[in-house]
Amino acid sequence: MIRFGPAGIPLSCKGRTLQNGIEDVHNLSLSAMEIQMVRSSAYARPPDDEEIGLTLKDIEEGFVLEIVRDGELIVDPDEPIEEDDDLIYMPSGISDTYGDLFWTNEMAKRLDVSMSIHTPFYMDLGSNNDLTENCLESIRHAGLILNALGGDVVVTSLGIYDGKMDREEVDNNILNNVADIMDWWVGNGLTPRLGVEVTGQEDVFGSLDQVLDLCDQVDGIIPVVNFSHLHSRTNGSLLEVDDFLNVLEQVEGYSGGNIYSAFAGVEYWEGNERRLTPIKKGDLRFEPLAEALIEMKPSATVISTSPLLEHDAMYMKIILERVLAKKVARDMKERKKAEMAAAASE
Repeated sequence: MIRFGPAGIPLSCKGRTLQNGIEDVHNLSLSAMEIQMVRSSAYARPPDDEEIGLTLKDIEEGFVLEIVRDGELIVDPDEPIEEDDDLIYMPSGISDTYGDLFWTNEMAKRLDVSMSIHTPFYMDLGSNNDLTENCLESIRHAGLILNALGGDVVVTSLGIYDGKMDREEVDNNILNNVADIMDWWVGNGLTPRLGVEVTGQEDVFGSLDQVLDLCDQVDGIIPVVNFSHLHSRTNGSLLEVDDFLNVLEQVEGYSGGNIYSAFAGVEYWEGNERRLTPIKKGDLRFEPLAEALIEMKPSATVISTSPLLEHDAMYMKIILERVLAKKVARDMKERKKAEMAAAASE
C-alpha cells in the first residue's frame, strides 16, 4: 500500500487542531499526516494536590508528558503521580493535554490515517552543547507523543557542520547521541520508528550514504528519503525511473517493510536546496517515482512537503493511480496480443 498525506494540518482545514487535521485528511481520501513539531521548551512544576494519584493520561490542565522522581524520568502514562514528584510540561503542546492523544490514536486508526511527526527543523546533535540537550529532548518528546498516538515514524535531521569542529568529531558526536537516544527509546518500550532524514544542504549531516551508514551502526533507526533534499544535494540526479529505483532499493532493506519518504518540487544550486516549490514546478517530477513504486510494489508513505501541502498530496495520489491504470491497460493489451498470436499459430 502507498499512503499519501501532508506535512501538517491541511491548509484547507477549517479547524486547526490535530483532530480536525486527521478528519480532514480522511475526507480528502488521503491516509497519512506528518505532525510538524515546533521547538518548545519544557518546564518542571510540582503537582497540584488534586493531581496526586492521577496518571499522566488523567491530567486535564496542560500538556504534561513526563514525571521526574528522585532525579529519574518516568514516562509510563499509567504511573500514579506522587506528592514529591515534578511534572514536565510543554506550554505549547501538540494537543490540549497528553491524555487527548490516546483517544486521538483511536480516531486515527478508525479513519485509517497513519500518523508521524517531524522534530523541529534546526537540530544539532553534533556540537554537544546546550542546544544539543534541547534537541535530544525534542526527539524524546516527539517519541512519547507519537507513541501515545500509535504513530509510525519520528522524523529528524541530526546536525550541521559549522566549521567550529572538524567533521569527524561532529559525526562521532552524532553517532554517540543517536545510540544513546535509541537505548532510551528501546528501554522505555516506544513503538514508533526513529527515522533519520536525508538533508538538502552540503553543510548538514545527512547525505544518503551518511544516513545508511548510521543505520548500519545503530540498530532500530531507519532512513527517511526526502526526495527533494536528495535531488538538491546530488545536483539534480533524480530524473529517470531507474534513478528512483536505485534509491528505493538502497533504503528498502533498512525500512522495516515500510519506506517513509517526502516529496515536493525544489529549486537548488550547486548541491544545496534553495526552496521547496509546488510539484509541477522544477525538474523533479513525480511520475518517474510513481513508476518506480509500482514496479517495486513496496509498502510506502509519501508525505507532501510542497507549499501546496494537501493539494500536491492528492496530485501525487492521482498520478500514481494514472500510471498504474496505464500499466494495467498495457499489460492487458500485451497479454491479449500474446493470446491471439498463440491462437493463430494453432
